[in-house]
Amino acid sequence: MMATSASAGAGNNSSADACYMLIHPRMDVETPNLQTIKRDLERGTDQIKSEALQQVITGTLQGENYDMLLMHIIRFVMPTRNKALKKILLFYWEVCPKYASDGTLKQETILICNALRNDLQHPNEYIRGATLRLLCKLREADLLEPLIGPTRSCLEHRHAYVRKNAVLAVGSIYRHLPQLIPDAPALVKAFLDTEADMVCRRNALDVLSANAPLVAVQWLKENARLVSSLDALLQLSVVDLIRRTSREFSGEKALFIRCVFELLNAPGSAVNYEAAATLVTLTANPVAVKAAASCYISLASKESDNNIKIIVLERLDQLRARHEGIVDDLVMDLLRVLGTPDLEVRRKALAIVMKLVSRRNIDDVIAVLRKELAKTVENSEQDKASEYRLLLIQTIHSCAGQFPEIAASVVQLFLDSISEFGASSATDAIVFIREVAETYPDLRTSIIQHLVASFLDLKTGKVVRGALWILGEYAESADEVRAVWTKLREAIGELPLLAAEQRELEAERAADAAESSGDPAPSATSSSHAASAAASRRILADGTYATESSLTSRAADAHSAAAKKMDSKPPLRAVLLNSDFFTGTVLASTLVKLVLRFAQAAKDDADAQQQLNSLRAEAMLIMAGVIRIGQSAFVTTPIDDDSYSRVLACIRALEHVDEDSAVLGDAFIRDTQGAFARLVRGEEKRAQDEAKKSSKEGAVQVDDGIAFGALQPAEKTATAADAAALERDIEVAMGEADGQAAGAVSKLDSVVQLTGFSDAVYAEAYVNVNQYDILLDIMVVNQTSHTLRNLSVEFSTLGDLKLVEKPTTYNVAPFSFSSVKAGIKVSSTETGVIFGTIVYDGPGVSDNHCVVLNEIHVDIMEYIRPARCDETQFHAMWTEFEWENKVNMAPMREASAALDLRSYLAHIMKATNMACLTPDNALAGDCGFLSANLYARSIFGEDALANVSIEKPADSAPITGHIRIRAKTQGIALSLGDKISAAKVLLVE
Repeated sequence: MMATSASAGAGNNSSADACYMLIHPRMDVETPNLQTIKRDLERGTDQIKSEALQQVITGTLQGENYDMLLMHIIRFVMPTRNKALKKILLFYWEVCPKYASDGTLKQETILICNALRNDLQHPNEYIRGATLRLLCKLREADLLEPLIGPTRSCLEHRHAYVRKNAVLAVGSIYRHLPQLIPDAPALVKAFLDTEADMVCRRNALDVLSANAPLVAVQWLKENARLVSSLDALLQLSVVDLIRRTSREFSGEKALFIRCVFELLNAPGSAVNYEAAATLVTLTANPVAVKAAASCYISLASKESDNNIKIIVLERLDQLRARHEGIVDDLVMDLLRVLGTPDLEVRRKALAIVMKLVSRRNIDDVIAVLRKELAKTVENSEQDKASEYRLLLIQTIHSCAGQFPEIAASVVQLFLDSISEFGASSATDAIVFIREVAETYPDLRTSIIQHLVASFLDLKTGKVVRGALWILGEYAESADEVRAVWTKLREAIGELPLLAAEQRELEAERAADAAESSGDPAPSATSSSHAASAAASRRILADGTYATESSLTSRAADAHSAAAKKMDSKPPLRAVLLNSDFFTGTVLASTLVKLVLRFAQAAKDDADAQQQLNSLRAEAMLIMAGVIRIGQSAFVTTPIDDDSYSRVLACIRALEHVDEDSAVLGDAFIRDTQGAFARLVRGEEKRAQDEAKKSSKEGAVQVDDGIAFGALQPAEKTATAADAAALERDIEVAMGEADGQAAGAVSKLDSVVQLTGFSDAVYAEAYVNVNQYDILLDIMVVNQTSHTLRNLSVEFSTLGDLKLVEKPTTYNVAPFSFSSVKAGIKVSSTETGVIFGTIVYDGPGVSDNHCVVLNEIHVDIMEYIRPARCDETQFHAMWTEFEWENKVNMAPMREASAALDLRSYLAHIMKATNMACLTPDNALAGDCGFLSANLYARSIFGEDALANVSIEKPADSAPITGHIRIRAKTQGIALSLGDKISAAKVLLVE
């Protein structure tokens, strides 16, 4: 509850004291009047006096005038022997007004000085130490001068608590009033040389570092050999001394580096961390940089606090960015951090590993990641094992993308372990295998062989679809087609599909009928035994009886039996019986591709033509079985129209394969493979563009020539591009560039009018948002012919906003203006509202006026940043987030007549500040429909997702559809929806 204030200088009065802490009064306690406080101070007990004195301190900090209570406190509180009350009294000496209206010290301060002198000579070490701490806050020379002698004598006190506060008091007095104790540096150095307590020595070295750095450096030179044996507290002060004085005493850099190198191996983790951070500021030598990086890695490995690990890894990442290529050799040491069970620490460590990996160490890194992947498979029951496995797979995927020479070994690793992965991990693995098969044609044969061998172990529909697509696209030879077809037949099971299921059902019914007809009727004895088994008596702790019954659910048993039965079926049949008809359409397309591939590979072989007819008939039988199963009672959900149409189209394609083989080959093989090739190239181009943006390739070298465009001959600027570049340079030089104009306009857009033009006080605010802080710069204009006294702007906030400082009170002259600033902290991405009033006095003595201000709405776009994530992460977050806001696109015929879908998507992205995750080649073309995924992240780490589904059937038709927004918090979803609605209105206007 206590607070401190910065007292004014000797020339200022008490009303000008700058209070820098506000204490909000308690609402459940009535504000006491002056007489009540006087009575409590005069006649109350120590507890009552303590409460009254706290009220006086709080009121003084809030600007109340309690000058007349000073003598009461001196008379009735200062003589107390209660240590708690004496401590509160010291707080009061700090904040009480000590100057009269003429700028001189009040006469009562003589009594205060005498009391403080007595406390500095008090036999109790606690009172001495507390009084010495007060001296660190006092700035009045007349008050401190009589206390110098007792303060110096406290440096020799027998108790360390007194000595450590005495050296701080000496340092504070010398820093602000050096004339009072001119020999303080020599005094503190002598104290440092003779003192045995480490806390006292630490304080003494800190005082020398702040006030006499030359003396502190001289002490360090004398004790450089003992630095490694000092206490951890003193070692931290040594590091702080080196950091402060390294620029001023550059001649001692060798000494500083030697001391810091020794402290890298100190037993204290805090000393290691500070020494590593200081070492890289002293020198950029590769040996020093590696030593600091090794220290960071060691701290990240041995510290138990996960927050410390993340902070240290962040420092290591910053060190890597400043000194590229130097710490690459430490990547294997960094991989030891993966032994930490925390997933975020592992994620941060792997992100740094990806930046340190090179061709020299890629094999070793992949070997370690392979071992970690095997551990996650063996310990799959551990917490977050599946998430860590997915993280490892994504890291290995990225490594293979950067270094193509390891793609073959990575594919082998994934194919050998894909059956043991979870759904998300296996999906990411199959996506990587598909990209490798497209990028590296030499590996396709090996991929097909391994995928055929492990196909029966694939259980998830998404993984099965990916494997089917790979097999259909890249099984080109006749032998490969035969091997794939044999494995697919094994995965499908007995044909026809529906007839086989019906035969199994009839066999089960016959077995159940035979079992029921062969069993005798249950007797009364068996019924009683069953009842006794179902319900049994138990004796409780208090001796009473209780009946325990158990109910066996036949439905649960039937469900368990059905699950076991489904697991025993072949994988593709099981997927179809689970109503996954999307996989059925992929199967049908794969069968058509295999037939076309086989026909192309064996067109000159007569025996193969007969086998081709057999494959066509079998493929049509399988596809007809998919449709019949979807229309039967064996599935919980019937086949949808899209899947039905797709499978039927595949059947018709096989029916007319002889007449239209070229057209079907283009549609089923070359077009699909070409589309995926464009997708892969687009992703590679996007990754290269992002790498160029983050790299330093575009930086100008030191020895590069400087081109002065305005001085070049006319023939050198003959091209339109050169002329345009020269024109832009001239505009920038003249201050007429678009960027500067845009900056001025955007700044004007942030000005909010708070009052009306006809109000006595006109106010407007410039809202400057900087990360977690909002600074309000308010201009207040007095539009009257009278002086407005005690004018203050009072703000209140709604939402996750917090006012951190109260604007100061002003007196505004007639027709003059004043600038008021207020700071607000933001804690989350929520729509916040700032509202308030302007209160002032005048022109009469008792006239009080209040002007209500307009509301200031905090724009959520100030905290939203475009970001990227992969498809798996997007779908995982889409499933997890519970808040959804659906914005319908109302017909906008006038606005969208000359606007296509891509332009409208760009308009939405600009309005919401979100990035498009859908590749450009997927959005290419003009089909009258567009669907895209958008993603953004706030500066607070909150994710925002959006799915845009819009259509425009004709050029003159309006754009219709909807945009679905999902977020973890309600505020983001609603705010983004409002932004999209506002963007629609803006487009119409």
